[in-house]
Amino acid sequence: MKYNFDRIINRLGTNSAKWDGMVQAHGEDMIALSVADMDLQAPPTVVEKIVEMASRGIYGYTDPFPPYFEAVQQWLDKAYGWRVPQEWIVFSPRIVQAVSIIIQKFTKEGDRILIHSPAYQPIAKAVAINGRELVESPLHLVHGRYEIDFEDMERQMQAGVKIVLLVSPHNPTGRVWTKDELERIAALCVKHDALIVSDDIHADFIHAGHEHTIIAKLSEDIAERSIICTSPGKTFNLASLEIANIVIPNDRLRERFKDGLQQAGVHNPTFFAVPALETAYTACDDWLNELRDYITDNISFTEAFFAERMPELKVIKPEGTYLLWIDCTACSRHESDLVEWIQEKSRVSVSFGTSFGQAGEGFIRINVAAPRPLLDEALERMAAAYPLRKQ
Repeated sequence: MKYNFDRIINRLGTNSAKWDGMVQAHGEDMIALSVADMDLQAPPTVVEKIVEMASRGIYGYTDPFPPYFEAVQQWLDKAYGWRVPQEWIVFSPRIVQAVSIIIQKFTKEGDRILIHSPAYQPIAKAVAINGRELVESPLHLVHGRYEIDFEDMERQMQAGVKIVLLVSPHNPTGRVWTKDELERIAALCVKHDALIVSDDIHADFIHAGHEHTIIAKLSEDIAERSIICTSPGKTFNLASLEIANIVIPNDRLRERFKDGLQQAGVHNPTFFAVPALETAYTACDDWLNELRDYITDNISFTEAFFAERMPELKVIKPEGTYLLWIDCTACSRHESDLVEWIQEKSRVSVSFGTSFGQAGEGFIRINVAAPRPLLDEALERMAAAYPLRKQ
């Protein structure tokens, strides 16, 4: 391997939400496998570009110019076979901000917005905080794989749903929606006149045997009612640089969204955001290929570790993302017991299931995009304090 992903980089003192936030809340002896940013260094080519930009010493206002749009176009075509005109692409700092603006511009207070649960909570909270009604359509765990309950989804939409918030691939369950599933979702949105807002931020991590389909590619009619949200933030570990690409084929929807950005005072990207994106999307394919292999190995390592050392727990086989959703109900159905075991005794920080809604109780989500030695130590700590460990 050309890149040393085993290297552990100390993130303390960097204002890290994941690490400094954990230490402030729980102490310095913890290991974080929680927040969905990687503990793996961004591509060296991106780091070099940022250093070069920083060395100029003037950090004035910036705008996205044609090279930004060309880089996004090239990436969407290369990664997903989706050719889009430049005018469809709108810069937004973060996907969650874009979703909040979409909710404000395309619905009114009290309108119903649907999401599949367990759900990525910043997206779900954007509904409630804007005074809309969050409608949860629970996924069903069938033979170790989460499936959409289309009968429930249709019942909910018959009662009135203005937007379907699709997380694709799904966080936290790791599902990669099939083309057939996406077609059924799209058909319901056409039938009940709902807007599709798809968060595709994890789409660059799709595991063997699965394929990511952008829902707007299904047909021109579906594209006209779709807003697709992408970003290099997860793929290249650039989250805090704040750059997302909101792709809106419908001219009317796009102009209305742009108005919402202006109303929110969103216009200039941060100084490093656009250069980082352009470099990542055009000059880092080798790095990304090696990263994917490393994450695949980490997933296999973690699955094998649980099977051998904590066999009562069930790792839901991920089809995408670098996150693992783990059924811990054999240990306890009460989250307080899991907190005591993992957080208090093992001194490992994970994302506990209820942070994805009540449907998640008894589950945990762990982030395996970490150096193997760090991941190994965290899992060893969990196994040593495991309540069902054979004496």
